[in-house]
Amino acid sequence: MMSSDEPAAPPPLAAAQLHLAKLQRQYQQTLDRWTPHVLQRWLGTFGLLIIFMLRIVLSQGWYIVCYALAIYLLNLLLAFLQPRFDPSLQDDLVADEIEEGTGDEGPTLPSQRDDEFRPFVRRLPEWQFWLSSTRAVVVALFCTLSEVFDVPVYWPILVVYFCVLFALTMRRQIQHMLKYKYIPFDIGRKARYGGSH
Repeated sequence: MMSSDEPAAPPPLAAAQLHLAKLQRQYQQTLDRWTPHVLQRWLGTFGLLIIFMLRIVLSQGWYIVCYALAIYLLNLLLAFLQPRFDPSLQDDLVADEIEEGTGDEGPTLPSQRDDEFRPFVRRLPEWQFWLSSTRAVVVALFCTLSEVFDVPVYWPILVVYFCVLFALTMRRQIQHMLKYKYIPFDIGRKARYGGSH
């Protein structure tokens, strides 16, 4: 007979949930430790990508997995290069207001883009870009372990199609950057505050 002072064993589901919570906490702590090491994180991801490409080239298979990974990485790159608040959408909203006649309601704040400094805020931050890219490469590596994903395709067509897609997409993105005068990278001279320069 059990006394009421002895702790009851946790049900199996509760034990599994506790273990899962502990693993999630450890995973998050690891990610938090990696956050400030930008160069090392990206070098690790490129190392995984090289291992993946070697696997594809040496095994001469899984071209569809490689193509899917390339399209996904291109999508992430585009989100990384785009501003969070798209100026072309804002221009469309202003044009709609003018057409409807609701744009003239008295004095407003300055609306010219040159009136004040607005920092570039990415649609996809660098951390999320790295994390999503690394996860995608790891998933693609695991997909190459299964014959189910080794679909026979004529790979030169996939390469040509991806190159054309990349060129057209980047051309459109560069035109968008030039039209709305934004640069998604910190290049050039840094601003100095409080100095004699």
